[in-house]
Amino acid sequence: MRGIIVVALSLAANGTQAMQPPGDAQIKADLSRGEELETRIAGDLNSDGVDDIAYIVRGDDKRTLRVRLADKGKIDFGHAPLGMLDLDAYPLGAAEMLVAKGVLVVKDLTGGTTATMATYRFRLDPEAGRMKLIGLDATMYSRTFAHDGSELSWNLLTGDVITSTLKLSGSGENASYQKTGLKRFRRPIRVYWMEDAPIGDDAFGAAAK
Repeated sequence: MRGIIVVALSLAANGTQAMQPPGDAQIKADLSRGEELETRIAGDLNSDGVDDIAYIVRGDDKRTLRVRLADKGKIDFGHAPLGMLDLDAYPLGAAEMLVAKGVLVVKDLTGGTTATMATYRFRLDPEAGRMKLIGLDATMYSRTFAHDGSELSWNLLTGDVITSTLKLSGSGENASYQKTGLKRFRRPIRVYWMEDAPIGDDAFGAAAK
């Protein structure tokens, strides 16, 4: 009986270990020369109870978001990622990521004195086996309060779009933005797979089409 218990505990331990997502060292071992890991997140993207991973890789003049699903707790780096997106190569800091209810949320701040904070929401399309953009929020503004800004919230599942203008008020230390000109409209529903998603301030033009 004692031997059976020991074997059972050993199998349970191995199963627990197999369920763990890969660490930074494992991901870095798969990178090409000149690439580095900016950030990563683990979370269940296909509702199988096993953590998958999303991570951002930076290289020379290139920065890419990649998503890989786990199979029985193991990530197969021998196959192409389930989804990839070329991001702005020169962000204003590392991106933030989280997984909530199967949705991958990526927040990325890019630009210069005129910056764009974009929040992307991706969900796995099980029939296509690809990551699909389902929501996109963007705020374009002047970090030095030199001009007006814009805001956008786009639900790609319904086509609903909300836009507003950030009107510059005051100057110097008293400068601030006031939200005005709120508009709501609906665009034809279209599919953006992860690799085709508009990034940064391109979101404003894509939502207006």
